[in-house]
Amino acid sequence: MPKKSFLLCLFLLCLTVACNRKTDLYKVVGVKDGDTMVLLSPQYQQVTVRLAEVDCPEKSQAFGQAAKQFTSDLCFGKMVKLIVNNNDRYGRTVGWVELEDGTSVNKQLVKNGYAWQYRAYSKSMEMAMLEQQARQSRLGLWQDANPTPPWNFRKGERENRVENKQDKPKKKRTHRKRRRKHLDTVAF
Repeated sequence: MPKKSFLLCLFLLCLTVACNRKTDLYKVVGVKDGDTMVLLSPQYQQVTVRLAEVDCPEKSQAFGQAAKQFTSDLCFGKMVKLIVNNNDRYGRTVGWVELEDGTSVNKQLVKNGYAWQYRAYSKSMEMAMLEQQARQSRLGLWQDANPTPPWNFRKGERENRVENKQDKPKKKRTHRKRRRKHLDTVAF
């Protein structure tokens, strides 16, 4: 009987150590913008992470640089926990990022007014309340009288690119083709 107890205790100790290992922690090695960062995995692989359920202003948009700076100040160089939701169409990991003390980066962005709750992908009442409180307190981007949501900003950017592409005249390549033909016919 004592041998079984000893083995059980040893097993539980090993299980506890395995569960508490910090192998699930990633180091934040880059902040691309307010809601996108690069993490270094325990296996030394870089993982680009898009924060779930939030949408920060684009870098070229009002408060875009401030959102990036906020995210950087909050977590750059720190060890974080990654809770993966899925992958997006760009191959990025979409998920929640928490500091070692349990602070959610996603929630802090919304709470401090540097991100919208991304309602197309989030139905969280807590996130909605955090955004509402930031709006009422006029924090971050809510200082602006009429901030443009990033999804509308991106839509406008896409429409401008399409219009600009249609306005540009197409380049003529006839000169190059004639020259190639001429070089093909020259005998050496």
